Amino acid sequence: MDKAALVADPGGAASAAGGGSFGSLRAYGLALAQTPRRLARRACAATAAGEEMNRVRARSGARMARALRWWDLVGLGLGGMVGAGVFVTTGRATRLYAGPGVVVSYAIAGLCALLSAFCYTEFAVDMPVAGGAFSYLRVTFGEFAAFLTGANLIMEYVFSNAAVARSFTAYLGTAVGVDAPSKWRIPVPGLPEGFNQVDLVAVGVILLISVCICYSTKESSWVNLVLTIVHVGFILFVIGMGFKHGDKRNLTRPADPVHNPGGFFPHGAAGVFDGAAAVYLSYIGYDAVSTMAEEVERPATDIPAGVSGSVVVVTALYCLMAASMSMLLPYDAIDPEAPFSGAFMGMKGKAWVSNVIGAGASLGILTSLMVAMLGQARYLCVIGRSGVMPAWLARVNPRTATPVNASAFLGVFTAALALFTDLDVLLNLVSIGTLFVFYMVANAVVYRRYVGDTDISGAEHHHQQQQQRNRARAFLGGFSLLAVSFTAAWQLAPAGAARSGLLAALAAAAVGAVAAFQALVPQARAPELWGVPGMPWVPAASVFLNVFLLGSLDKPSYVRFGVFSAAAVLVYVLYSVHASHDAAEEGGGSGGGGAKVQDDDGCKV
Repeated sequence: MDKAALVADPGGAASAAGGGSFGSLRAYGLALAQTPRRLARRACAATAAGEEMNRVRARSGARMARALRWWDLVGLGLGGMVGAGVFVTTGRATRLYAGPGVVVSYAIAGLCALLSAFCYTEFAVDMPVAGGAFSYLRVTFGEFAAFLTGANLIMEYVFSNAAVARSFTAYLGTAVGVDAPSKWRIPVPGLPEGFNQVDLVAVGVILLISVCICYSTKESSWVNLVLTIVHVGFILFVIGMGFKHGDKRNLTRPADPVHNPGGFFPHGAAGVFDGAAAVYLSYIGYDAVSTMAEEVERPATDIPAGVSGSVVVVTALYCLMAASMSMLLPYDAIDPEAPFSGAFMGMKGKAWVSNVIGAGASLGILTSLMVAMLGQARYLCVIGRSGVMPAWLARVNPRTATPVNASAFLGVFTAALALFTDLDVLLNLVSIGTLFVFYMVANAVVYRRYVGDTDISGAEHHHQQQQQRNRARAFLGGFSLLAVSFTAAWQLAPAGAARSGLLAALAAAAVGAVAAFQALVPQARAPELWGVPGMPWVPAASVFLNVFLLGSLDKPSYVRFGVFSAAAVLVYVLYSVHASHDAAEEGGGSGGGGAKVQDDDGCKV
């Protein structure tokens, strides 16, 4: 490092003196004194795509094996999405919001998921690395945005996996006719309520899956594929039973017509869209497939078919499940907590079907856990590569070609949570992070298309790129504001002509904003292999729908998001920005691991 650099950043002297920013208490103190300067340099540092796929990837040592094909990805997508949650969300959405129109709710939610999947696919094909949304945001919006979303997403995975593992105990008990929570969980006197039931079954399941995903990705994929095929067989069985024993009149006739409206859409369009928001979380899981991009044999063809194909298949299954359930019982007689098993329990001679449903849900939990744990390990692996977390998390085992350190660390952490923590406590901490990441990725794909890559030099290019950057930021900010306004009006405005007029005006303004942006602002880059169709309409629709769905979430979700976001910011300020600074100094550039990869205007907006 030259003298000018040392004068510009005295903290760099501490890094150079030995051990980096964390070599001694004195070095760390000097680093903390330079926090504002380092934040200004690092927070908006955006990695070039080439760096992310080469020098940054090389920090993992051995390469992950490229052994997956499109059918593996479809299986992983199905396994990640078709878990036990659909057996609960369908009943709640039907009883409380949409009625039999829940079939349309699932179709709308599937369309929203497909739009988000397109955005993920463009990034995954262009830069097939294991980082998923973390890497995509890092090459567009910079290091801090990527770290914040990545940290929330990992927490989302850990808490939801712990919750799902504990629910495995209950569904397995249903399959064998045992009250599993009371028989298989061990009460511990003296611990607070919600943390006093030890679940060794959940811990065993998590540790077993952790060993499996550490051993081999390809073998894990085959195990998932077999379990998923059997699970889909269970779902088709439930669908068939529903259509065989159901009554079409239940699609329009309530059980209590005096107190509840009838018809296929008993609560109108509002109920259908509220139902779509309620069931959308059943689709979460396809994003984990994008983290497998580094292990796909033919990314340009396999990733689009795998990601989009899994969403389409799952949408068809969900719509059929919703239709069969709506035929079994009138919507106002459905048990929102156990709709399918409750319906069959009330049928003479059909109580055994609830045991089959428990077995199918148990398999669904295993597949969703496996896919989620594969995904979370790859997120953490790439976060370790970026320099903002310890590098040992990024290591890929040369024998198994898997990120063993990240997989084992998260497996133990998840098992520790699942051992004591009650399902309800965990579920209050789940959901908003994933929708926020979907929103960010949709914005990122527009930004990258219209701003271009950040690793092209030249004064003329710099001026043009700055203009494009300002236009893209203005559009994305304004469009998000319109989406938030529409969502607020939908949730808060009293029903009536004024509300309808306001919603129509905001929707028209949003459409006009997209049309004006498309007509006036040229695209700065074209995808080489695969791109989102209908740019910028498809990602704009994804942004709008994700904002709309975010508006339907409850207060605990936002509390969780705020708490963990604040914790992530604290970790970034006290550790990650300094670790990233050290990595950049060692690499000889301002980016995460090498060449110059920072936005020319830094964090100034």
